Amino acid sequence: MSALTRRITAALAVAALTVGLAACSSDPLADQYRAGSNKGFIEGSFQVQETAAADRGAPISFQGTTQDGKPVSGSDYAGQVLVVNFWYAACGPCRAEAPTLEKAVSDLAGKNASFLGVNIYDQPETAASFMSTYDITYPSIIAVNDGAVNLAFASAVPLTAVPVTLVLDTQGRVAARIIGQLTDASILTTLVNDAIAGAS
Repeated sequence: MSALTRRITAALAVAALTVGLAACSSDPLADQYRAGSNKGFIEGSFQVQETAAADRGAPISFQGTTQDGKPVSGSDYAGQVLVVNFWYAACGPCRAEAPTLEKAVSDLAGKNASFLGVNIYDQPETAASFMSTYDITYPSIIAVNDGAVNLAFASAVPLTAVPVTLVLDTQGRVAARIIGQLTDASILTTLVNDAIAGAS
């Protein structure tokens, strides 16, 4: 084998390995978080996934600071079903789904459920402006300066697109996940009601 042939063969092997590793990456957004990237958006198709109680794994432990500077943690929602929506202001699907999320908040009023946003990209002022514009009634953690929140969730659930909406059961475990824009509040309220019923 000539030197040129050996170099071509080696180059092809490296290329194949690179493609193979990329194909095996099941969680590109989590990889971005670990690498310190703030891109936070990977185009993805709409998916709804529920997880059986026996398969939910450990509770997610997280803490952070909201857009108005208040500390918040998973323990604040102990014993409740918690909806966690990952978003940022310039995300078109996030803007489009904001009224739908608020309808779900209204539909679930009086039930054992709370809502929390996680803004993965914006500073507090930008997040607060968005929340005022779209009449968002629940707080959002500002995660852009602290990747620990993103990692807390990415370690348990592959966050493959934004927006992503998670439903945590009363033990803080992931009961359901919506990937992509929520287009109908009833999808989310059904998942939340299932999680509430499963706790009784």
